[in-house]
Amino acid sequence: MHQYFTEEHNLFREGFRDFLKVEVAPHIDQWEKTSHIDKSIFKKFGDMGYFGLNYSEKYGGLDLDFFYTIIWLEELQKVNSGGFAAAMWAHAFLAMQHLNAEGDERIKRDYLAPSISGDKVGCLCITEPFAGSDVAGMRTIATLEGNEWVLNGSKTFITNGAYSDYLVVSAKTNPDAKAKGISIFLVDRETPGLSASKLDKLGWKASDTAEISFDGVRIPKENLMGAENSGFAYLMQHLATERLIMGINAHARAEYALEYTRQYMSERTAFGKELNKFQALRHRMVELCTEIEIIKTFNYHIADRLNKNEYVVKEASMSKLQATKVADKVMYECLQMLGGYGYMEEYPLARMLRDSRLGPIGGGTSEILKEILAKMIIDKKDYKPSL
Repeated sequence: MHQYFTEEHNLFREGFRDFLKVEVAPHIDQWEKTSHIDKSIFKKFGDMGYFGLNYSEKYGGLDLDFFYTIIWLEELQKVNSGGFAAAMWAHAFLAMQHLNAEGDERIKRDYLAPSISGDKVGCLCITEPFAGSDVAGMRTIATLEGNEWVLNGSKTFITNGAYSDYLVVSAKTNPDAKAKGISIFLVDRETPGLSASKLDKLGWKASDTAEISFDGVRIPKENLMGAENSGFAYLMQHLATERLIMGINAHARAEYALEYTRQYMSERTAFGKELNKFQALRHRMVELCTEIEIIKTFNYHIADRLNKNEYVVKEASMSKLQATKVADKVMYECLQMLGGYGYMEEYPLARMLRDSRLGPIGGGTSEILKEILAKMIIDKKDYKPSL
């Protein structure tokens, strides 16, 4: 992949890998058990510049190309905690990208800059109990009363939803306009009327995932981000980045699972020979490796286009759809190759299988992505950039 990664990229990978080995890996099992990540790790990430890779130097970022972000995402998957990785990238990309794109100068100064430094943690609130992948069907309402917006409604499945310092919230400002009546708001955690409760999940145990309630939450008028009633377009544009991120995560965890399994098979013997000498297993390994390599190459190609500011909503949706499918298959097959040990919690595949299963669900289910792609491919619908 020399056309994408320079020597500087490779040095960054080595440095970030060492950082994760020292600062994160020793704590993962504890964070998985308690379902709570020590918030000090956000500050350590910020101090090292890891939250500012693709943000402006004006706010403390490094203004680097998107392939540094790819390295960051890939290495995060190797600590074997989908929940920890999600907490980091949900802050750095889901919440912060809205601050960066739609926030005014005050918001960038007071929220984006502290987010880059790790002093503040954010979350993005879109999904609702009665409107999952149907973003246009959200019921949370924002009503303007004088110089304040009043929020009423609820959100669910929100990563960093219980412990973040601020929330980027989507709400209807013109309910009759459906998708064309959505706006985006910035809400401080301590605002009266806001409450959150953590959810118990099958996987992503380390991450803080919450259901959030807004009961007469009053926020300043200037906390509207971007133009009123333009929120749907903002969400759709940023969701393309989220879907590519989830596609990259998928190929990275699948590759990591395969590397672990390949090493295990070289050490484990049955019937007098190593497992990697059995033709059936060797050939299956080759098939899985081929599928991963294809999707990884596709993801890098999309990232290269995104790096050039091209609009890649179709390709990013394809990435998430196919990469998460491949990752789930790889996890299932790798666990099978470990036999009974694959089913044991002390081996990494059990957690990886659970964590991977969220891939085809979060950020738009595979079923929704297929319909979006069908509209673009079959119906010739042309989605346009919002910015």
